[in-house]
Amino acid sequence: MQTACQAVHHQRGRRQYNRLRNLVKDARHDCILFANEFQQYCYLPRERGESMEKWQTRSIYNAAVWYYNHCLGQLPVVMVTEDEDAIREYGGETEGVFVISFKNYLDNFWPDLKAVHELCDSILQSRRERECESQENNGKEYPEHLPMEVLEAGIKSGRYIQGVLNVNKHRAQMEAFVRLQGASGKETDLQSDILIHGTKARNRAIHGDVVAVELLLQHEWKGRTASLCENDTEEKAPGDTSSEPMPTGRVVGIIQKNWRDYVVTFPSKEESQSQGKNAQKILVTPWDYRIPKIRISTQQAEALQDCRVIVRIDSWDSTSVYPNGHFVRVLGRIGDLEGETAVILVENSISVAPFSEVQMCEMPSSTSENPWNVNPEEEPKRIDLRNTHLIFSIDPKGCEDVDDALSIRTLANGNLELGVHIADVTHFVAINSYTDIEARARATTYYLADRRYDMLPSILSADLCSLLSRVERYAVSVMWELDKKSYEILRVWYNRTIIQSSYKLVYEVAQGLLDGDLSVVDDILELKELDERTRQQKLEELVWAIGKLTDIARRVRAKRDSCGALELEGIEIRVQLDDKKNIHDLIPKQPLEVHETVAECMILANHWVAKMIWESFPHHALLRQHPPPRQEFFSELRECASAKGFSIDTRSNKALADSLSKADDPLDPTVNKLLRSMATQAMSNAQYFSTGSCPEEEFHHYGLALDKYTHFTSPIRRYADIVVHRLLMAATLKDTKVDVTANLFSSKDLEELCRHINNRNRAAQHAQKQSTELFQCMYFKDKVSERDERCTADGVIYSIRTNGVLVFVPRYGIKGAAYLKNKEGLVISCQSDGSCVWKPGSLQRFQNRITSTTVAGESVTLSLFDHITVKISVQSSRCHPDTIKLEIISNIPYKNTATELYQKNSHVLKADLVKEVTRSAEEAQLAQEKQNVEVIREEYQEYCQTKGVSLYQLLEEIRDLALLDVSAGNRA
Repeated sequence: MQTACQAVHHQRGRRQYNRLRNLVKDARHDCILFANEFQQYCYLPRERGESMEKWQTRSIYNAAVWYYNHCLGQLPVVMVTEDEDAIREYGGETEGVFVISFKNYLDNFWPDLKAVHELCDSILQSRRERECESQENNGKEYPEHLPMEVLEAGIKSGRYIQGVLNVNKHRAQMEAFVRLQGASGKETDLQSDILIHGTKARNRAIHGDVVAVELLLQHEWKGRTASLCENDTEEKAPGDTSSEPMPTGRVVGIIQKNWRDYVVTFPSKEESQSQGKNAQKILVTPWDYRIPKIRISTQQAEALQDCRVIVRIDSWDSTSVYPNGHFVRVLGRIGDLEGETAVILVENSISVAPFSEVQMCEMPSSTSENPWNVNPEEEPKRIDLRNTHLIFSIDPKGCEDVDDALSIRTLANGNLELGVHIADVTHFVAINSYTDIEARARATTYYLADRRYDMLPSILSADLCSLLSRVERYAVSVMWELDKKSYEILRVWYNRTIIQSSYKLVYEVAQGLLDGDLSVVDDILELKELDERTRQQKLEELVWAIGKLTDIARRVRAKRDSCGALELEGIEIRVQLDDKKNIHDLIPKQPLEVHETVAECMILANHWVAKMIWESFPHHALLRQHPPPRQEFFSELRECASAKGFSIDTRSNKALADSLSKADDPLDPTVNKLLRSMATQAMSNAQYFSTGSCPEEEFHHYGLALDKYTHFTSPIRRYADIVVHRLLMAATLKDTKVDVTANLFSSKDLEELCRHINNRNRAAQHAQKQSTELFQCMYFKDKVSERDERCTADGVIYSIRTNGVLVFVPRYGIKGAAYLKNKEGLVISCQSDGSCVWKPGSLQRFQNRITSTTVAGESVTLSLFDHITVKISVQSSRCHPDTIKLEIISNIPYKNTATELYQKNSHVLKADLVKEVTRSAEEAQLAQEKQNVEVIREEYQEYCQTKGVSLYQLLEEIRDLALLDVSAGNRA
């Protein structure tokens, strides 16, 4: 009812109101909003002196009575309220209209919903105790928040600053930062975040809240803590040293509370003994370090001691040290894989309920007895590529949701035709259908270390929309005609197509064919059943196609490089499970050139689709922007690079890309990898936006160096791509008589959708990272670090702190802290063989190194990018996630593990050599290609090896160059 929604807005604030409106609008709940204030017989004017709450209650009751009479008394109407006066006044006034409390509603209408009754009891108990406590406590623990009108005026005048509170999870009690939102009416001189020091200055704001901050006087400013810590819970940690003072403030009000469900752990028996056996008020500890302890009321504390539990915060009064909340439900046991995975999902607000029956009813059927086939009525509407194009996909091992496929062929005029073919998901997912609404709510497929939660039902994601080999599929294709020599784009077209992929390749096999390694042919299932002659002919076509795609990708990449495209570095770890789903190993992703080949083709398609939809719908297109990073975020990168004698220019993406390319130590490729990783961390996140809400000069994608970009190539796992597909199809039909505006979002709705998708993408990234960390801990937890060789690894120092260093372990993709001073105050000392022991002494930190000196005068210095040997173990926590612990056991490298790892992939790290060789050989290759094709075919059939200027010989030249000693030239 309209008045009920307005009452929520008036009493609970805009956030709760928006949540309620979104629930009502969600078609999955079959709700209708009745605009009773605009209905002649339901509207009641507000009487003189009548409070807003009384008028709203009276209006809701009047509308309920009208609706009961409108239905001729055939349907009872229930008005649920916690207003006892309203229950007494209206409860028995009209037969058939029940005015009762929520508790009575559950007792009378839903007596069997045990979990709901328990939740209701928990909420009511929490409310009663909160009311009693507010009457008993007169002392203030925190200052009162300023009224909203004062905050808004202060923000407008520039006295207060609006931003989002981000708590430092490593120092949750001491450090939080407010990231500026730019909402102030006046310009501010601040160029950095605002430090909020201590919980008192935080004034009951919780991580994620939008707050108003008042700056302290400059002499009261403090600096970030420069030492390492193990999630200290004390207000003060001894021996802390701070960096340069930075703008410091205090929270004076909360503009928007972003409270959510929190996973907590009950105190252990020892911790709860002092509270008594039947104590009802319990302080529970959240899984997330950044959230304060929450006080709840329950009699199940003893039974739930070994469980992860969900609670919600109800309030945080100024008289209370801790927020008050209530128990919701149990997730699982501490340490259990399924329970800990559920924790990750809840903490990131990810809902992965099974697809409903009504959603599955919208799906087409496809069984082994009655497989899905192309609809004859659909064929005339599409371009048929089944018999004219060699189409294949290249994906990771075990990939089921194959979004994309590629094709390349020579046209009659000698030019090339490049094709990117994407699953036509929108053919099966109608706009505003139940499946579409569910996909919109999920926004993305969630990938965890050992599983995934699909955005779409598996009948689509793993079958009908997956471009598997040897089956006919609907696709949306982008095709370019390229000049045969320069690969310049001559024309482009977009259309719905019917395709049949010939091969489903994995990256390793495609790379093998690219390298001339024909031993991988046995792994291509589609070639196994062919006779020898046909097999060799098909193989030759496939090798040519992969090689030609790679040549084109190199040229496209070189063009973006010249505009400032960045080659960034991320840490990607694959969890290798055995047949019993136990963790066998942690494998860092190995870079292959074919990864870049596929990526460049996808980037090209996304770029051209972005231009197409923006030109057609300049105010309604969904694009993706990557704003330039703030310069202060590059300070650590510049300092680290200077330790190796490199200078990093961050004034533009082009300057940064050139600097990173030059910052290459030929004796240690890890240096460049770490510098690129630091550059990646300094970047702001790319995000979706509506072109109607952003000026064109802000469309630019900083990392890819493209003026316009979107996501089109993964509609199976990203809802943004579904929106873009609909926009693209509308753009292709714009010149026809078909009405294309029906499927378009308004600029405002699209902007809201983009915010939702950006939020869900961040949640997916955090969940994936936390899942990987969970499996890293599980892998090492059952190993004895002193005896198991897998717990010892090579580490590289990439940051210096006052009491230790931050270390990167390439073998497992782990980044963590290693202390040089332990809790007893002893410092690390190295023996003559490099092994380390703890002795009394002191530490001295410099910009690029740290020195440990014992009382006996022995000293050891560790510098940035030094290789050391670390022992890996797990630091267990009952209430929080387990973490990896690194201990330095030697100041010398461990078996050069990292160096050997990167030497295996030296052809990727020598990308500049590849480009240099390809430029010199390209013209000769193109000139001789046509006349040699018959000779190549005959000799290939006889020797399985080509002759003359070929991809194989080209890679041989690259290998020879890679073996040259280039260090002498670099020293010169």
